[in-house]
Amino acid sequence: MSNDQATARATSGEQVSEHKHDKKHSDEPSFNMDELQSLAALVNEHGFTDFEFENENIRVRLSKQVTVAAAPAAAQAVAAPTAAAPIAAPASEPAAEAADPDAGLHKITSPIVGTFYRSPGPDKAPYVSEGSNVSADTTVCIVEAMKLMNEIQAEVSGEIVKIYVENGQPVEFGQALFGVKK
Repeated sequence: MSNDQATARATSGEQVSEHKHDKKHSDEPSFNMDELQSLAALVNEHGFTDFEFENENIRVRLSKQVTVAAAPAAAQAVAAPTAAAPIAAPASEPAAEAADPDAGLHKITSPIVGTFYRSPGPDKAPYVSEGSNVSADTTVCIVEAMKLMNEIQAEVSGEIVKIYVENGQPVEFGQALFGVKK
């Protein structure tokens, strides 16, 4: 089949890509920009973070970075109409203070992902309870990660007034474990 025939077929409604598959070796890529954009939209629609396609003529890899969950909230705050922001700000400030009774507390957070344990063993007493006084070097709990028991220190002196996690629950990095009143 000559190039003239391929062009004639393409103008009569058939896709040129069918002609390219007839060739064993081609120097031309087998994707055009419209196809790449359609592929990117499809990958994005299904939530993929990585996608790779390869044939004898072309290799395409699409990947995107996963953003932190706080970034969309910040983007929404920036995207909010500027006229509504000054009106809504004074009304939301008192509500935020009333909604967070733990606002004045220092929060002891998990430094790793793992399983939270309040005591050194199942038959042992908890390291601390609500009302316990702690110093900076007091062990308050254990977070188990990959069969390693990591003792967590208070890192602040004060009174434990809130325990946020139940014994044996999984915890995330940065998750609040205890509330300490200094």
